Amino acid sequence: MKKLLLLACLVLPCTAHAQTVTFATEDYAPFNYREGKEIKGATVEQVEKIMAAIGVDFTIEIMPWARAFSLARTAPMTCVFATAHNGARDPLFKWVEPLLIDRNILITRKGSDVTASNLDEAKKYTVGTQREDYTETILKEKGFTKLDVASDFNATLRKLLGGRIDMMPISELYFEKLQVDQPVEMVTVLSSQPMGIACEKNFPADLLARMQAALDKLIADGDQKQIFLKYGMNLSD
Repeated sequence: MKKLLLLACLVLPCTAHAQTVTFATEDYAPFNYREGKEIKGATVEQVEKIMAAIGVDFTIEIMPWARAFSLARTAPMTCVFATAHNGARDPLFKWVEPLLIDRNILITRKGSDVTASNLDEAKKYTVGTQREDYTETILKEKGFTKLDVASDFNATLRKLLGGRIDMMPISELYFEKLQVDQPVEMVTVLSSQPMGIACEKNFPADLLARMQAALDKLIADGDQKQIFLKYGMNLSD
């Protein structure tokens, strides 16, 4: 039913449902992930609290990142999160931010003998990432040519752990949690950027402003920091 409604909104006015927002995201724990039938995560909880605060109906769906990103570019009343806000993406969406400010680092599996003290040294290795993920663009902009592009984050991680790629980019916040369970280690810093909610360009300005005000309050009240601590991450001030 939800998909039929979305398709109808693409070709017909959706006045009756103008205040229902569709959020798309990927499987990228602990930020956003599925546990049984429930969608959870540190950014998911922020989105839920934002929408509850302003009293607007919404849905959240998990899908491959390329599809989520494309949907938010083309479908009315649709947003994708958590999306890195950079110069190339700025004009493509309307933004609510920050869900977090994070560094991306390059990691390798322990015992791989992969070493690089800077990005120039890292370019000789094969680096895995996800299709349409902003890290794919960053790697290309920084001159990386030996790229292995997978459909999603988990596929890239499996390749790294299996020795099929040498390195991969990852959120530094997530790395702090991942290294507890997986044999991975940091190589060098790739980039730093704000991560936010990116909404389709015709998203109502008044609704966007209400969402931003709710997120601002979430941050000011310390609730955002507590959400990250709940998921085992220490959000820097």
